Amino acid sequence: MVVGEDETVLVANPRARELGVVQSGKLTDPLAEAASAAIERHGQRRRLEGEEGEDQPFELVGKDLRFPAARGSKPEVVVKAKVVGASVGGEPCAILFVEDVTEAMRMETARRDFVANVSHELKTPVGGLSLLSEALLESADDPDAVRHFGKRMHAEANRLGMMVTELIALSRLQGAEKLPHVEVVKIDEVVHEAVDRLRLTAEATGIAITMDSPSGLEVMGDRALLVTALSNLLSNAVSYSPSGTSVSVSRRVQSGMAQLAVTDRGIGIAPEHQERVFERFFRVDKARSRATGGTGLGLAIVKHVMVNHGGSVRLWSKPGTGSTFTLELPARISPPEPAPPEHDPEPSANASSHQ
Repeated sequence: MVVGEDETVLVANPRARELGVVQSGKLTDPLAEAASAAIERHGQRRRLEGEEGEDQPFELVGKDLRFPAARGSKPEVVVKAKVVGASVGGEPCAILFVEDVTEAMRMETARRDFVANVSHELKTPVGGLSLLSEALLESADDPDAVRHFGKRMHAEANRLGMMVTELIALSRLQGAEKLPHVEVVKIDEVVHEAVDRLRLTAEATGIAITMDSPSGLEVMGDRALLVTALSNLLSNAVSYSPSGTSVSVSRRVQSGMAQLAVTDRGIGIAPEHQERVFERFFRVDKARSRATGGTGLGLAIVKHVMVNHGGSVRLWSKPGTGSTFTLELPARISPPEPAPPEHDPEPSANASSHQ
């Protein structure tokens, strides 16, 4: 952009307006202040050096700047700017080079949060193992105490191992790697394998897992990842459902998309938490999650499995009624559409490949 002494923008490309740094033909603050300072300093330099220094630029140190973006775009953009004082046709002006660093700043913030969260989450099982090992050493002559502390150490070690495994899986899903094993996947086989993984756990807590009729649906994808995603949803449903209730799995195709829905009669999720349940380490009930062995990564993995398959996961939930998580991805075949699942409301939270 080229800006005159009165802060009027003389030349600007369309992107400058999209970023919100130019509005109504004027440069917005704080860039306007920076441009004025650059013009003034360049004038001082010109007076000191004479005509020979007329076109020698003076650079103002760039810094991160935030702007309310133009209507219809992001709420705020962050730019990095370099402002140079100059003269064009003998008239003083400022030349600005502006770079949109919003996404880079967002990713850096996410990285810092992730490192902080991982550090915090790993401290709990590591600290627990340390305390339990001390208690075990002090109870060497008490067989019952040794067994008690040994079991607890085993549980904490398993939780730590699961967290590390899921962190590695999530890292791979969020990376630039393609799906490792793309093949024709039968949805019915995915459902049966995921249900088999959770059946014993569900029965031990008095929860029945039910399935609808086979669908014949097929998708292109990674079978192991799809089983993991559905298993995570089932594990979540079982963990947050009271004894004596049921968890159901239903399949259907709609508008060329295969849909897998997991419905429970559990405690439900409050509206203010529904958008955040797909974040890493987010837990609505931290105490209950840790008591059931949860790592806080299961739903984040589900989201990224769906994103990598060109699909999405959406949530409907009502406190005291239950929840329905629906996986949706492109179907390879389109059999007749069956009746909708028991819960089929409008989604109140969505995590898709467009996010």
